[in-house]
Amino acid sequence: MYETNVRAPLEPGETVLESFHADRRVYIRDHVILAAIGAVGTMGVLALMGNPDWWVGSIAAVAAIAVRGFYLASEDVHARWDLTQDRLLGPQGRAVRLDQVAKLNSLGSAIQIVTKGGDKHLMKYLADKPAAKARLEAVTGVAR
Repeated sequence: MYETNVRAPLEPGETVLESFHADRRVYIRDHVILAAIGAVGTMGVLALMGNPDWWVGSIAAVAAIAVRGFYLASEDVHARWDLTQDRLLGPQGRAVRLDQVAKLNSLGSAIQIVTKGGDKHLMKYLADKPAAKARLEAVTGVAR
């Protein structure tokens, strides 16, 4: 298991300008939406296959997403990204140089950071994604 709170060390002269934290309410909301989509999808597939117990799909999907959400909550809800003057430091020791950011994409409540080298990172479950994205666009010079 990865240690969420392991941070890349600050370089000499580097200071944290702003931190972006995952939000528990957004985490729960996203999992409820995922469970609802999964429930409808699995019921539809089972019904199309002619299964007389098509309703079981909703229970299975909700249970699966609930178990996933429960086990990953301790890591995902405590994730933090720190913005410095030169880098974006994320959970599990991730570090992205600001001058290497090529794209900032929106994916639900997350921001996908794509580097010029093709690496991709997700800032997930952000309470105020538009503000975080605007801040990152301002410091990286990358606009959508």
